[in-house]
Amino acid sequence: MSRVAPGIDTEEQAALRDSVRGLLAAQSDVRRGYAGNPRYDVGLWESLTQQIGVAALAIPEEFGGIGATLVETHVVLEELGAGLSPVPMLGSAVLAAQAILRSGDDAACERLLPGIAEGTTIAALCWAGERGWAQPGVRAESGLLSGTAHYVLDAEYADVLIVLAESGGVTTLHSVAAGTDGVTIEPHTVLDPTRALATVRFDEVDAEAILAPADLVDQLRTVAAIALSADQVGAARAALDLTVEYTKSRTQFGRVIGSFQALKHRMADLFVLNESSTSISYTAVDALVRESDEAPALAAAAKVYCTDALRQVTSETIQLHGGIGITWEHDAHLYFKRAHSDSVLFGSEPEALAELEIVAGLAD
Repeated sequence: MSRVAPGIDTEEQAALRDSVRGLLAAQSDVRRGYAGNPRYDVGLWESLTQQIGVAALAIPEEFGGIGATLVETHVVLEELGAGLSPVPMLGSAVLAAQAILRSGDDAACERLLPGIAEGTTIAALCWAGERGWAQPGVRAESGLLSGTAHYVLDAEYADVLIVLAESGGVTTLHSVAAGTDGVTIEPHTVLDPTRALATVRFDEVDAEAILAPADLVDQLRTVAAIALSADQVGAARAALDLTVEYTKSRTQFGRVIGSFQALKHRMADLFVLNESSTSISYTAVDALVRESDEAPALAAAAKVYCTDALRQVTSETIQLHGGIGITWEHDAHLYFKRAHSDSVLFGSEPEALAELEIVAGLAD
Protein backbone atom coordinates (compact mmCIF):
# COMPACT_ATOMS: atom_id res chain seq x y z
CA MET A 1 0.00 0.00 0.00
CA SER A 2 1.49 3.36 -1.00
CA ARG A 3 0.57 5.97 1.59
CA VAL A 4 1.93 9.23 2.86
CA ALA A 5 1.89 10.45 6.43
CA PRO A 6 -1.30 12.39 7.25
CA GLY A 7 -0.74 16.13 7.47
CA ILE A 8 3.03 15.94 7.18
CA ASP A 9 4.35 14.99 3.74
CA THR A 10 5.25 18.00 1.63
CA GLU A 11 6.04 17.51 -2.04
CA GLU A 12 9.75 17.38 -1.18
CA GLN A 13 9.24 14.88 1.64
CA ALA A 14 7.11 12.68 -0.61
CA ALA A 15 9.89 12.76 -3.22
CA LEU A 16 12.40 11.79 -0.54
CA ARG A 17 10.18 8.89 0.49
CA ASP A 18 9.92 7.70 -3.12
CA SER A 19 13.69 7.95 -3.60
CA VAL A 20 14.47 5.91 -0.50
CA ARG A 21 11.77 3.36 -1.30
CA GLY A 22 13.04 2.97 -4.87
CA LEU A 23 16.65 2.52 -3.79
CA LEU A 24 15.66 -0.08 -1.19
CA ALA A 25 13.62 -1.98 -3.76
CA ALA A 26 16.62 -2.07 -6.09
CA GLN A 27 19.44 -2.79 -3.63
CA SER A 28 18.22 -3.95 -0.23
CA ASP A 29 18.72 -7.58 0.77
CA VAL A 30 18.02 -7.85 4.47
CA ARG A 31 19.43 -11.36 4.88
CA ARG A 32 22.64 -10.56 3.03
CA GLY A 33 23.04 -7.46 5.16
CA TYR A 34 22.76 -8.97 8.62
CA ALA A 35 24.60 -12.19 7.71
CA GLY A 36 27.70 -10.33 6.58
CA ASN A 37 30.82 -9.21 8.40
CA PRO A 38 30.34 -6.45 9.47
CA ARG A 39 26.68 -7.03 10.34
CA TYR A 40 25.25 -4.27 8.17
CA ASP A 41 24.70 -3.71 4.47
CA VAL A 42 27.77 -1.68 3.53
CA GLY A 43 26.79 -1.18 -0.11
CA LEU A 44 23.27 -0.09 0.73
CA TRP A 45 24.53 2.39 3.32
CA GLU A 46 26.96 3.88 0.82
CA SER A 47 24.16 4.33 -1.71
CA LEU A 48 21.78 5.84 0.84
CA THR A 49 24.36 8.34 2.06
CA GLN A 50 26.07 9.18 -1.22
CA GLN A 51 23.07 9.20 -3.58
CA ILE A 52 20.33 10.52 -1.25
CA GLY A 53 22.23 11.98 1.70
CA VAL A 54 20.10 10.35 4.39
CA ALA A 55 22.69 10.76 7.15
CA ALA A 56 23.06 14.49 6.43
CA LEU A 57 19.37 15.42 6.51
CA ALA A 58 19.05 16.73 10.08
CA ILE A 59 22.61 18.08 10.33
CA PRO A 60 23.01 21.84 9.73
CA GLU A 61 24.84 22.99 6.64
CA GLU A 62 27.63 24.60 8.68
CA PHE A 63 28.53 21.13 9.95
CA GLY A 64 28.46 19.42 6.56
CA GLY A 65 24.79 18.50 6.49
CA ILE A 66 21.78 19.32 4.35
CA GLY A 67 20.01 21.44 6.96
CA ALA A 68 16.61 19.76 6.78
CA THR A 69 14.77 18.59 9.92
CA LEU A 70 14.07 15.44 11.89
CA VAL A 71 10.78 15.14 9.99
CA GLU A 72 12.75 14.29 6.85
CA THR A 73 14.85 11.85 8.88
CA HIS A 74 11.58 10.38 10.17
CA VAL A 75 10.46 9.67 6.62
CA VAL A 76 13.70 7.80 5.95
CA LEU A 77 13.48 5.84 9.21
CA GLU A 78 9.96 4.73 8.35
CA GLU A 79 11.05 3.36 4.97
CA LEU A 80 14.11 1.66 6.48
CA GLY A 81 11.85 0.10 9.12
CA ALA A 82 9.56 -1.20 6.39
CA GLY A 83 12.51 -2.95 4.77
CA LEU A 84 14.14 -4.01 8.07
CA SER A 85 17.23 -2.49 6.47
CA PRO A 86 20.40 -3.30 8.45
CA VAL A 87 22.15 0.08 8.17
CA PRO A 88 23.48 2.46 10.88
CA MET A 89 20.83 5.17 10.36
CA LEU A 90 19.26 5.04 13.82
CA GLY A 91 22.47 4.54 15.79
CA SER A 92 24.86 6.83 13.91
CA ALA A 93 22.88 9.40 11.90
CA VAL A 94 20.21 9.94 14.55
CA LEU A 95 21.30 9.06 18.11
CA ALA A 96 25.01 9.84 17.93
CA ALA A 97 24.58 12.84 15.62
CA GLN A 98 21.82 14.34 17.76
CA ALA A 99 23.85 13.84 20.93
CA ILE A 100 26.70 15.82 19.38
CA LEU A 101 24.47 18.46 17.83
CA ARG A 102 22.40 19.00 21.00
CA SER A 103 25.55 19.34 23.09
CA GLY A 104 25.93 22.87 21.72
CA ASP A 105 29.70 22.33 21.49
CA ASP A 106 30.54 23.89 18.11
CA ALA A 107 34.12 22.58 18.13
CA ALA A 108 32.90 19.01 18.62
CA CYS A 109 30.24 19.50 15.95
CA GLU A 110 32.79 20.77 13.44
CA ARG A 111 35.12 17.88 14.23
CA LEU A 112 32.63 14.98 14.25
CA LEU A 113 29.49 15.79 12.28
CA PRO A 114 30.83 16.19 8.70
CA GLY A 115 32.02 12.58 8.56
CA ILE A 116 28.74 11.32 10.02
CA ALA A 117 26.80 13.41 7.49
CA GLU A 118 28.80 11.96 4.60
CA GLY A 119 28.32 8.43 5.90
CA THR A 120 32.09 7.86 5.87
CA THR A 121 32.18 7.91 9.68
CA ILE A 122 29.95 5.64 11.72
CA ALA A 123 29.35 6.79 15.27
CA ALA A 124 27.84 4.79 18.12
CA LEU A 125 26.19 6.30 21.18
CA CYS A 126 27.28 4.51 24.36
CA TRP A 127 24.47 5.23 26.76
CA ALA A 128 22.75 2.46 28.69
CA GLY A 129 23.90 0.91 31.93
CA GLU A 130 23.26 -2.69 32.88
CA ARG A 131 19.70 -1.85 33.96
CA GLY A 132 18.81 0.24 30.95
CA TRP A 133 18.90 3.79 29.67
CA ALA A 134 17.97 5.60 32.89
CA GLN A 135 21.58 5.78 34.03
CA PRO A 136 24.86 5.52 32.08
CA GLY A 137 27.04 2.50 32.72
CA VAL A 138 30.28 4.46 32.26
CA ARG A 139 32.02 6.75 34.75
CA ALA A 140 34.31 9.67 33.97
CA GLU A 141 37.08 10.52 36.43
CA SER A 142 39.93 12.91 35.66
CA GLY A 143 39.18 12.67 31.94
CA LEU A 144 39.34 8.85 31.91
CA LEU A 145 36.39 6.60 31.12
CA SER A 146 35.75 3.36 33.00
CA GLY A 147 32.77 1.04 33.05
CA THR A 148 30.48 -0.70 30.59
CA ALA A 149 27.94 0.59 28.09
CA HIS A 150 25.26 -1.93 27.18
CA TYR A 151 23.00 -2.43 24.15
CA VAL A 152 25.04 -0.11 21.92
CA LEU A 153 23.72 0.18 18.37
CA ASP A 154 26.33 -0.19 15.60
CA ALA A 155 29.29 -0.27 18.01
CA GLU A 156 31.03 -3.27 16.47
CA TYR A 157 31.74 -1.41 13.20
CA ALA A 158 31.83 2.17 14.55
CA ASP A 159 34.70 4.54 13.91
CA VAL A 160 33.97 6.80 16.86
CA LEU A 161 32.16 6.26 20.16
CA ILE A 162 30.08 9.04 21.68
CA VAL A 163 29.88 8.26 25.38
CA LEU A 164 27.44 9.39 28.04
CA ALA A 165 29.13 9.04 31.41
CA GLU A 166 28.39 9.79 35.03
CA SER A 167 30.77 12.22 36.68
CA GLY A 168 30.22 13.73 40.12
CA GLY A 169 26.49 13.16 40.02
CA VAL A 170 25.97 14.70 36.57
CA THR A 171 25.99 13.24 33.08
CA THR A 172 28.88 14.22 30.83
CA LEU A 173 29.55 13.61 27.14
CA HIS A 174 32.76 12.36 25.56
CA SER A 175 34.16 11.13 22.25
CA VAL A 176 36.76 8.43 21.72
CA ALA A 177 38.04 6.57 18.67
CA ALA A 178 36.68 3.03 18.62
CA GLY A 179 40.15 1.50 18.28
CA THR A 180 41.62 3.27 21.31
CA ASP A 181 43.56 1.16 23.82
CA GLY A 182 41.34 0.15 26.71
CA VAL A 183 38.17 -0.06 24.61
CA THR A 184 36.70 -3.55 24.21
CA ILE A 185 33.69 -4.11 21.95
CA GLU A 186 31.78 -7.38 22.32
CA PRO A 187 29.02 -8.04 19.73
CA HIS A 188 25.79 -9.62 21.00
CA THR A 189 23.85 -12.53 19.61
CA VAL A 190 20.48 -10.81 19.30
CA LEU A 191 16.81 -11.69 18.88
CA ASP A 192 16.49 -9.29 15.95
CA PRO A 193 19.37 -10.12 13.59
CA THR A 194 18.73 -6.98 11.52
CA ARG A 195 19.86 -4.69 14.37
CA ALA A 196 23.41 -5.17 15.65
CA LEU A 197 23.96 -4.53 19.37
CA ALA A 198 27.16 -4.73 21.39
CA THR A 199 28.62 -4.21 24.84
CA VAL A 200 31.42 -1.64 25.05
CA ARG A 201 33.86 -1.74 27.97
CA PHE A 202 36.16 1.11 28.94
CA ASP A 203 39.25 0.59 31.08
CA GLU A 204 40.62 4.02 32.01
CA VAL A 205 40.32 5.27 28.47
CA ASP A 206 41.49 8.78 27.64
CA ALA A 207 38.59 10.62 25.98
CA GLU A 208 37.83 14.07 24.66
CA ALA A 209 35.16 15.90 26.64
CA ILE A 210 32.21 17.47 24.84
CA LEU A 211 30.33 20.33 26.48
CA ALA A 212 26.74 19.29 27.16
CA PRO A 213 23.58 20.79 28.70
CA ALA A 214 22.18 19.36 31.92
CA ASP A 215 19.05 18.05 30.17
CA LEU A 216 20.89 16.24 27.35
CA VAL A 217 19.74 12.79 28.49
CA ASP A 218 16.12 13.95 28.59
CA GLN A 219 16.48 15.37 25.09
CA LEU A 220 18.00 12.13 23.80
CA ARG A 221 15.29 10.04 25.42
CA THR A 222 12.69 12.08 23.53
CA VAL A 223 14.60 11.87 20.24
CA ALA A 224 15.16 8.12 20.60
CA ALA A 225 11.53 7.26 21.36
CA ILE A 226 10.23 9.32 18.45
CA ALA A 227 12.80 7.97 15.99
CA LEU A 228 12.03 4.40 17.05
CA SER A 229 8.32 5.00 16.49
CA ALA A 230 9.05 5.79 12.81
CA ASP A 231 10.84 2.47 12.47
CA GLN A 232 7.86 0.74 14.08
CA VAL A 233 5.34 2.45 11.82
CA GLY A 234 7.27 1.34 8.74
CA ALA A 235 7.66 -2.23 9.95
CA ALA A 236 3.95 -2.47 10.82
CA ARG A 237 2.96 -1.13 7.40
CA ALA A 238 5.19 -3.63 5.61
CA ALA A 239 4.00 -6.57 7.73
CA LEU A 240 0.39 -5.65 7.00
CA ASP A 241 1.12 -5.32 3.28
CA LEU A 242 2.70 -8.78 3.31
CA THR A 243 -0.40 -10.17 4.97
CA VAL A 244 -2.84 -8.52 2.59
CA GLU A 245 -0.94 -9.80 -0.45
CA TYR A 246 -0.79 -13.30 0.97
CA THR A 247 -4.52 -13.45 1.74
CA LYS A 248 -5.26 -12.32 -1.83
CA SER A 249 -3.40 -15.33 -3.28
CA ARG A 250 -3.83 -18.15 -0.74
CA THR A 251 -6.86 -20.36 -1.45
CA GLN A 252 -8.82 -22.53 0.94
CA PHE A 253 -12.14 -24.33 0.34
CA GLY A 254 -12.04 -23.12 -3.26
CA ARG A 255 -11.78 -19.39 -2.34
CA VAL A 256 -8.99 -16.94 -1.66
CA ILE A 257 -8.85 -16.58 2.12
CA GLY A 258 -8.97 -12.80 1.87
CA SER A 259 -12.57 -13.07 0.76
CA PHE A 260 -13.67 -14.47 4.12
CA GLN A 261 -15.44 -11.80 6.18
CA ALA A 262 -13.67 -12.72 9.42
CA LEU A 263 -10.25 -12.12 7.87
CA LYS A 264 -11.40 -8.87 6.26
CA HIS A 265 -12.39 -7.60 9.70
CA ARG A 266 -9.06 -8.57 11.22
CA MET A 267 -7.07 -6.84 8.50
CA ALA A 268 -9.29 -3.76 8.68
CA ASP A 269 -8.55 -3.54 12.40
CA LEU A 270 -4.82 -3.81 11.68
CA PHE A 271 -5.08 -1.07 9.06
CA VAL A 272 -6.75 1.28 11.57
CA LEU A 273 -4.08 0.43 14.14
CA ASN A 274 -1.31 1.21 11.68
CA GLU A 275 -2.89 4.50 10.60
CA SER A 276 -3.30 5.55 14.23
CA SER A 277 0.31 4.76 15.05
CA THR A 278 1.42 6.71 11.97
CA SER A 279 -0.54 9.74 13.15
CA ILE A 280 0.88 9.75 16.66
CA SER A 281 4.43 9.15 15.41
CA TYR A 282 4.36 12.07 12.99
CA THR A 283 2.58 14.29 15.49
CA ALA A 284 5.40 13.58 17.93
CA VAL A 285 8.21 14.39 15.49
CA ASP A 286 6.40 17.56 14.41
CA ALA A 287 6.26 18.66 18.06
CA LEU A 288 9.96 17.85 18.46
CA VAL A 289 10.94 19.93 15.44
CA ARG A 290 8.78 22.82 16.66
CA GLU A 291 10.44 22.50 20.10
CA SER A 292 7.01 22.17 21.66
CA ASP A 293 6.71 21.50 25.39
CA GLU A 294 4.44 18.61 24.42
CA ALA A 295 7.26 16.70 22.68
CA PRO A 296 8.36 14.58 25.72
CA ALA A 297 4.79 13.48 26.45
CA LEU A 298 4.12 12.72 22.78
CA ALA A 299 7.41 10.78 22.60
CA ALA A 300 6.37 8.60 25.53
CA ALA A 301 2.89 8.13 24.04
CA ALA A 302 4.39 7.18 20.67
CA LYS A 303 6.71 4.70 22.36
CA VAL A 304 3.78 2.97 24.08
CA TYR A 305 1.28 3.06 21.22
CA CYS A 306 3.58 2.24 18.31
CA THR A 307 5.26 -0.57 20.23
CA ASP A 308 1.91 -2.18 20.97
CA ALA A 309 0.66 -1.62 17.42
CA LEU A 310 3.70 -3.28 15.84
CA ARG A 311 3.45 -6.21 18.21
CA GLN A 312 -0.22 -6.74 17.36
CA VAL A 313 0.31 -6.40 13.61
CA THR A 314 3.23 -8.81 13.50
CA SER A 315 1.45 -11.35 15.69
CA GLU A 316 -1.48 -11.31 13.28
CA THR A 317 0.94 -11.52 10.37
CA ILE A 318 2.26 -14.79 11.74
CA GLN A 319 -1.25 -16.09 12.40
CA LEU A 320 -2.73 -15.15 9.03
CA HIS A 321 0.17 -16.62 7.10
CA GLY A 322 -0.42 -20.00 8.70
CA GLY A 323 2.41 -22.52 8.57
CA ILE A 324 4.58 -20.56 6.15
CA GLY A 325 4.68 -17.66 8.61
CA ILE A 326 6.90 -19.57 11.03
CA THR A 327 9.42 -20.83 8.49
CA TRP A 328 12.94 -19.42 8.39
CA GLU A 329 12.66 -18.64 4.68
CA HIS A 330 9.71 -16.26 5.09
CA ASP A 331 10.21 -12.69 6.34
CA ALA A 332 7.23 -12.76 8.72
CA HIS A 333 9.35 -13.92 11.65
CA LEU A 334 11.84 -11.10 11.06
CA TYR A 335 9.10 -8.51 11.54
CA PHE A 336 7.89 -10.37 14.61
CA LYS A 337 11.41 -10.30 16.08
CA ARG A 338 11.79 -6.61 15.26
CA ALA A 339 8.55 -5.93 17.16
CA HIS A 340 9.71 -7.67 20.32
CA SER A 341 13.22 -6.23 20.13
CA ASP A 342 11.87 -2.69 19.70
CA SER A 343 9.58 -3.14 22.70
CA VAL A 344 12.56 -2.95 25.08
CA LEU A 345 14.89 -0.69 23.11
CA PHE A 346 15.47 2.65 24.91
CA GLY A 347 13.29 1.46 27.79
CA SER A 348 10.21 -0.68 28.27
CA GLU A 349 6.57 0.32 27.86
CA PRO A 350 6.00 0.53 31.66
CA GLU A 351 8.93 2.94 31.87
CA ALA A 352 7.44 5.03 29.06
CA LEU A 353 4.06 5.03 30.79
CA ALA A 354 5.69 6.15 34.03
CA GLU A 355 7.49 8.92 32.16
CA LEU A 356 4.22 9.95 30.53
CA GLU A 357 2.58 10.20 33.95
CA ILE A 358 5.48 12.31 35.24
CA VAL A 359 5.27 14.69 32.29
CA ALA A 360 1.51 14.94 32.67
CA GLY A 361 1.91 15.67 36.36
CA LEU A 362 4.38 18.44 35.66
CA ALA A 363 1.98 19.94 33.11
CA ASP A 364 -0.80 19.97 35.68
